Amino acid sequence: MSVSAKVAELQACLNGGSIKATKSQLKKLGKLEDEGLISPLTELLNHSNDDIRELTVKNLGKFSSRHDLFHIFQRVITEDSSSTVRREAVSSIGRQRNEKNISYLKELLKDHDPVVVMQAIRGLLVFKQQKDVVEALLELKNHVSETVRRVINIEMRDKSGENIAKGIHMSSPDYMKNTIVHGDALETLGKIKEEAFHLTFTSPPYYNARDYSIYKSYDEYLNFLKQIFAEVHRITKEGRFLIVNTSPVIMKRFARNHSSTRYPIPFDLHPILTKMGWEFIDDIVWAKPEASVKNRNGGFQQRKKPLMYKPNSRTEMVMVYRKKTHRLLDWNIKQYPKEIVEESLVQGAFESSNLWEIAPEFDRVHSAVFPKKLCDEVVKFYSMKGDLLFDPFGGSGTFGLAARRAGRSFFLTEINQEYFNRMKEVFHKKTITGGDAEREVRFVKLEDFNTKKSR
Repeated sequence: MSVSAKVAELQACLNGGSIKATKSQLKKLGKLEDEGLISPLTELLNHSNDDIRELTVKNLGKFSSRHDLFHIFQRVITEDSSSTVRREAVSSIGRQRNEKNISYLKELLKDHDPVVVMQAIRGLLVFKQQKDVVEALLELKNHVSETVRRVINIEMRDKSGENIAKGIHMSSPDYMKNTIVHGDALETLGKIKEEAFHLTFTSPPYYNARDYSIYKSYDEYLNFLKQIFAEVHRITKEGRFLIVNTSPVIMKRFARNHSSTRYPIPFDLHPILTKMGWEFIDDIVWAKPEASVKNRNGGFQQRKKPLMYKPNSRTEMVMVYRKKTHRLLDWNIKQYPKEIVEESLVQGAFESSNLWEIAPEFDRVHSAVFPKKLCDEVVKFYSMKGDLLFDPFGGSGTFGLAARRAGRSFFLTEINQEYFNRMKEVFHKKTITGGDAEREVRFVKLEDFNTKKSR
């Protein structure tokens, strides 16, 4: 399309063209250099539609630095009410890579809109070799926006000593592989010094819901979990995953004239985990068949009185966290040889949503076991062949068995003697071969778990 034709199209847009047609025209303008297009584009900056103004700024930003449009972008940043339009104007200034714009970009670091601040940071990073720019960016380390703080901490970090030798990330200590420790999880974890775990998947004991999990108070319970997951964080490989399966727990009422209490465990645990350095990634909902759960709406069904409705609890939360790092997941994957990555590829159909419909399973000894399918899914989605997987509340060992089936190693701890004995039965009955699955399972008492001798 000729320049004159482009100008004519833009004039038509200015003279009452539809929003759809105007947006379409702005999207197909292509590379721009002719000054004749600047005037009609500038007039479109007064359009009432935010998308049109954003596309207009984006097109004006295509003009090379020899066209001095700084004053136009500055007016947009000062006067426009749309965050996205203002961001695009800052982006256009940044793309000019003009040192004359540094002082203005530094002023934008004080803007009230984090989106604008982020774009100003992007523009200034081009000049990161200049001392005054570095000083201005470092002042944002304590910015009110957590997103801004994160970007600054990553971009302005000290990169010395960051290289990790190939193979270290994928490796794990032999003394921990396919080992089950009978003893307190906290005490066991305290003996381990190095980063070892690639994935932790666990279902903590529910607050005072069963005989094996009695705590003096809900705060004591949450503090216990805080200590466990802080230790897990310390021993987890950089950028790897923690997955926690929990659900709200109902405490029975004291008497008929009292109400029951419902504790929102997954929601109270979440801020504890994020504050200690776990980054929230996903919320997966495990849905059970309604026939398999306790009926809570019997009373409501009889009388249908408002305020008395209580739904049957079919779901549990499977919350996915990643050990916080500036590195992307691509880096984690690149730490493995190509053949390991190929062998770890997920085969066949997979659940594409975060709603996993899985029936519960039962064990003659343990009253709340992981379903086999749930463990298999977590293993294949969140670990690689040969990884070391951990469950601090080993229970009947379902997660360990899933790890073996998939060619991973496992490390479990379990304080309950009956459950520990049950795992001895389960693992001795199972014959699994391939990779580290062939390694003999070691059952160790806490007092005999010596990390130095075991190596």
